[in-house]
Amino acid sequence: MNQDFWNQKRVLVTGHTGFKGSWISLWLQQVGAAVVGYALNPPTNPSLFEVADVSKGMESEIGDVCDMGRLLGVFHKHRPEIVIHMAAQTVVRTSYADPVGTYESNVMGTVKVLEAVRQVGGVKACIVVTSDKCYENKEWYWGYRENDRLGGYDPYSNSKGCAELVVSAYRSSFFNPRDLAKHGIRLASARAGNVIGGGDWTADQLLPDIMRAVFENRPVKIRNPHAVRPWQFVLEPLNGYLMLAEYLWNSEQDYISAWNFGPESASAKPVEWIVDRVTAQWGHGATWEGDFQHHPHEAAYLRLDSSLANTVMKWNPALSLEDALEWVVRWYRAYHDRQGMRALTCDQIQRFQGLSACGLSK
Repeated sequence: MNQDFWNQKRVLVTGHTGFKGSWISLWLQQVGAAVVGYALNPPTNPSLFEVADVSKGMESEIGDVCDMGRLLGVFHKHRPEIVIHMAAQTVVRTSYADPVGTYESNVMGTVKVLEAVRQVGGVKACIVVTSDKCYENKEWYWGYRENDRLGGYDPYSNSKGCAELVVSAYRSSFFNPRDLAKHGIRLASARAGNVIGGGDWTADQLLPDIMRAVFENRPVKIRNPHAVRPWQFVLEPLNGYLMLAEYLWNSEQDYISAWNFGPESASAKPVEWIVDRVTAQWGHGATWEGDFQHHPHEAAYLRLDSSLANTVMKWNPALSLEDALEWVVRWYRAYHDRQGMRALTCDQIQRFQGLSACGLSK
């Protein structure tokens, strides 16, 4: 990413109080953007948003993306030039318990954000963040490409496929690239894998489950130890989103599409591989055991093909999976030891920027 590009750009991040939203908000603050966040209150306690004091360097507006009047008010007040829509219900298991709320947030929330972009005007680049789970998962061993069929077994995955269809419809109907000179809005979507990073306390997610267990000195209970996921450090896809926004801003039509930002094939590992390494790095007798009760369906294998972003935007992961796990454990160790988490989180962002800029991993 070009740090100078972001200086004084007016950027609206929906979902800024969440895990990924907090990381990208801090990153945008560091590169000089005028950041506005719109989201519900932090979804977990503790939360990265609070422990890293994310609101310190931005405007933070609390509200629901499904509240059209409130959302329009935020757009009129702050007049964003770039919108990164990340607000969502993000957990597969939660979608089984609350399918209606999941579809409302992930589908109608996307509709209302795009409608605000359309009605208020002034937005030049808009990115809707969905998920690798938006694809119709056949559990094959090669990665899904951007033009593969959308679908989703569970309500969460399906809602993300629906969100992609909403983006496609708005792009065709209101933000058509052929009419760019008239409306000026470049709309794209972004899909990433299973992100890991410090400050995640989301329920029913692997790394937060591990950290909760080791903090409480009990074995980690693992539901699907043999399930394979495309693990990636949280800043990897965020770097892709920011690069995509720059390309959208500076181009006419070339980048107005869907993009995968997944890890390299070597980072697709079984859950048990991750747990073994994290518990070993943590030490102090940390261990895990299988949880073989009945659980709702979750995909056993899923991988993205990010060749398009690799080739066209020169986006590539900067950290190996081993290094990413080391960074994650270091973050939680510092939190456990009551260190200053805003400074440490910002330091990881700066270190990552250096690595991604020179294509190195350390």
